[in-house]
Amino acid sequence: MKNNNNKKNGSTFGAWVLGYPLNQSTARTPYTARDRRLTFLDTEDLEGRTVSVLIPECGALPAGLSTIGSSFGKYYLVKNLPVYEIVEQQFLDLCVKKGSFYALSYNTRIDQDNSAALIPAGKLILSVDKDTYEELGLEGQQSQYSHKAVMRHIITIDLTDASFAPGTKKYKRVVWALKEKKPLACDFLMAWHPSGEGDFSLSSYFAKYQCKEHTPSVSTKILRDIPSPVIKSGELKGKPEESCDSQEFLDWLGAASADIDCNNEASSFLSTYCCPEPSIVMGQACLWTVTGFLLPEKICMLLEQLRHYFDEPKLAHWTALTVHGFADSPVSWGVTEHGFHKGGENLYNFVIFRNHDYWLQMAVGTQDGCPP
Repeated sequence: MKNNNNKKNGSTFGAWVLGYPLNQSTARTPYTARDRRLTFLDTEDLEGRTVSVLIPECGALPAGLSTIGSSFGKYYLVKNLPVYEIVEQQFLDLCVKKGSFYALSYNTRIDQDNSAALIPAGKLILSVDKDTYEELGLEGQQSQYSHKAVMRHIITIDLTDASFAPGTKKYKRVVWALKEKKPLACDFLMAWHPSGEGDFSLSSYFAKYQCKEHTPSVSTKILRDIPSPVIKSGELKGKPEESCDSQEFLDWLGAASADIDCNNEASSFLSTYCCPEPSIVMGQACLWTVTGFLLPEKICMLLEQLRHYFDEPKLAHWTALTVHGFADSPVSWGVTEHGFHKGGENLYNFVIFRNHDYWLQMAVGTQDGCPP
């Protein structure tokens, strides 16, 4: 494991890199089913905002990725939704208990506004200011990113706990606090991944509110003649004149994905960033990006598809899948509190090598817990 601190956009972030070999049997089974080291991709994690796939020496998007991209499904933006609506017994029975439900407050700033998230594990997380916390009267804890004067609190409500069953004292108190004592409402992004057959519809259920359906946006770009660092699966720290280390690669990948020129001179006024050495020139590379409210279940499908990319001989030695989380999400990894600081960074990246080894890179901002 490797931990680095770097300056990015004026803020400090930490990066963790894990490298593992996959034998032939596990290489054909989804990571989440066979590799416990990747359990952060399970249903306790919140959704992604952007997924990017970079495939070297590829001039057209593989059909398998295109098919998965079109199946990402719908998500919804519900305007000014009272928080108590998602703890009502009917909603818990119809939606939360019958699949993976995701909700995230939209256009709320976690360092200034009240914000909320509901993850499929059935936990409702509220990040609220001091006044709201005192008015609600619900049990919580101080934000770990508070200054000397505590200004924010985190309230976690387990909707699946037996003590929260409808009719119990705890359930009645929470509903009363959110509905009458201190009504909270905000815009929510929502998506649902049912565990089986069902005719439940988020748009129908929230019809009395302004509920708009959205689909993720997809873009494909072919990059040409770009310098690329040489990396080898077994050399996380790199070797002089043989390979670059994993952190150098992650920096380069960010620049390449943003279409930033990596051939700058040291005297350049705009940027002095250059591709790390040793490097090669890729004749072409396919950059595919999906943006929206993206569920882990679909991201797992993408990851599995990329693993099969090397079933047939390819010129590329690796492919990369990068997922960026929402900067203003109250949580990032599992139920770990997420802070914004200066950038709200939280992302992970898979580098999948054609020998079936892989790197898993995770990066978070200063105000964030360590990834699992």
